[in-house]
Amino acid sequence: MTVRVGPWSVRLAPRALLTCAALLAVLCVVSVAALSTGEFTVPVPDIAHAVFGQGTPVAELIVSRLRAPRVVTGLLVGAAFGVSGAIFQSLTRNPLGSPDFIGFTAGASAGGIVAVVAGGTAAQIAGGALAGCVVTALLVYALAFRRGVQGYRLVLVGIGVNALLVAANSYLLTRANINDAATAGAWLTGSLSGRGWDHAIPVALALAVLLPMCAAVARPMRMIEMGDDAARAMGIRGEAVRAVAITAGVLLSGVATAAAGPVVFVALAAPQLARRLTRSPGVTLGASALMGAVLLTAADLAAQRLLAPTQLPVGVLTAAIGGTYLALLLRKDRR
Repeated sequence: MTVRVGPWSVRLAPRALLTCAALLAVLCVVSVAALSTGEFTVPVPDIAHAVFGQGTPVAELIVSRLRAPRVVTGLLVGAAFGVSGAIFQSLTRNPLGSPDFIGFTAGASAGGIVAVVAGGTAAQIAGGALAGCVVTALLVYALAFRRGVQGYRLVLVGIGVNALLVAANSYLLTRANINDAATAGAWLTGSLSGRGWDHAIPVALALAVLLPMCAAVARPMRMIEMGDDAARAMGIRGEAVRAVAITAGVLLSGVATAAAGPVVFVALAAPQLARRLTRSPGVTLGASALMGAVLLTAADLAAQRLLAPTQLPVGVLTAAIGGTYLALLLRKDRR
């Protein structure tokens, strides 16, 4: 279905729109549950009053200052990971082409560990994670570049760099003192605990800047999925599109990791689940963003409530779910 607005035309897929609407509804339900439940239950009608500053002091404290920043950070980080995974899976034409496997998450982890070992503040740890992700991306891109960057080469080089960085991270942890090693280990798990508005705002700004870039190259990326020759015949400059897409994907992954730590498997699973639900042949940025937000927010809610009053880091739950999903994915590909 094509909608025309003056000189512009937009192609809309009804199934994709219905899927996004359903994911948005699920996201609202999960978010309200996260805001309402806990050691102190806040009735659903009181949540809106607390958000707009018209609730009781206790409700405003719990909802606006404690739970809402955590929920919003989870939504934004999940969306960033989902879009980043969709971009790299499209570029590599491989369901395993996610930041978790091609080294970017490991690079961000290395930057964060270095900042922790150096005694950095929370802001410096976040900056180290972002810098590590960017440096790793430049290294992978340079090593994979041979008259352009092909998807399979990017995956192979990324897997090799990822293995080296995992080994380097383990070495750094063994050389750190016990307090720094404990802090770095907790950060490496990935968690939304203690997240405030100072964590959510940078991710929101990054999404506001980078999502339009991703939307601009989404259609050319679908053409590139058919092969460089076909894309070139349609007048698409493949390397320029890849450069913009990789830049946006790396920054989204780095910012998300800086805010919540290296939460694994969200970037891997969200785009694949979104593509299966929408039955879209190409990259699905909007559905991937919503799916990533749903997965991370629901996993964090479960991590808080399953073993209450004990709370698990959200990265533990996403790793368990993602590992099961990866096994099923590999089993299906083998068939």
